[in-house]
Amino acid sequence: QVQLAESGGGLVQTGGSLRLSCAASGRTFSRYGLGWFRQAPGKEREFVASISWTGGSTNYRDSVKGRFSISRDNAKNTAFLQMNSLKPEDTAVYYCAAEPWGMATMTKNEYDYWGQGTQVTVSS
Repeated sequence: QVQLAESGGGLVQTGGSLRLSCAASGRTFSRYGLGWFRQAPGKEREFVASISWTGGSTNYRDSVKGRFSISRDNAKNTAFLQMNSLKPEDTAVYYCAAEPWGMATMTKNEYDYWGQGTQVTVSS
């Protein structure tokens, strides 16, 4: 069992930056693949970024490549999403998720554990 808690969301202007954190508790966190997803009002939850358990493999959705960066610190049971050059279309609730195979999967249904989400709002 893994419990996840996101933090770091907020209101930022276009072009600004935010760093989201995902604090995990529970056993064997370091063996899980981690992902960030987001959900805007009236839209489905979508993949943003993922990282394998070693940190050696990462994936990003095309619209955030070059602007967002995912990382993890297994010693501190924490994952991060650094978001730069933010745009109004990045506005959403951002969720951290964990999957048990240690992969940097982009498939939402592969993730077993989810946090409660943190709101990110980018003003134009």
